[in-house]
Amino acid sequence: MFAYGCHLDMDDQPKYKPLAASSFFSNGQSSRPLIEGTVPRGHAQTDEYLYTGKVNGQFADKFPYPLTREILERGRDRFTTFCTPCHGQLGDGRGMVVLRGFPQPPSYLSDSVRAEPVGFYFDVITNGFGRMYSYAPSVPVHDRWAIVAYIRALQLSRRVPVSEVPDSVRSRLSESQ
Repeated sequence: MFAYGCHLDMDDQPKYKPLAASSFFSNGQSSRPLIEGTVPRGHAQTDEYLYTGKVNGQFADKFPYPLTREILERGRDRFTTFCTPCHGQLGDGRGMVVLRGFPQPPSYLSDSVRAEPVGFYFDVITNGFGRMYSYAPSVPVHDRWAIVAYIRALQLSRRVPVSEVPDSVRSRLSESQ
């Protein structure tokens, strides 16, 4: 026989299930409305720059924190997961869904898209744009910034003058042609 150190009273107490009907409250709902002006713990978004990609209401042209190799690698991983189906591995707008008939998104490599500030890209990922829906529920804030960093890296990689490519890499480029 087993001895228990607690009673089952806590398990057997009366309680409401979330979203169940209630005759106790005047609105007939068991779930209580949020108290106006409160913020769930850990969800205060007091940094406009970090959470919106804007500074004083304008799209930011710099990242809200220094970029590292780890951030770029995370950005590549998240880009591959969330962005390549439409935007393609190269960011040229030729993803798998486009090859199957979905309308092509703009290429990240076009001059007009490259000219946009980084805050614009963050805003598009957060709020959606055109046919693209918001990724805010699926991609955390820091991952959105990492994706933007990777997009910038893709853009820069297509515009590097040969003179700036290190000799060891330049010799491999000429061998592959």
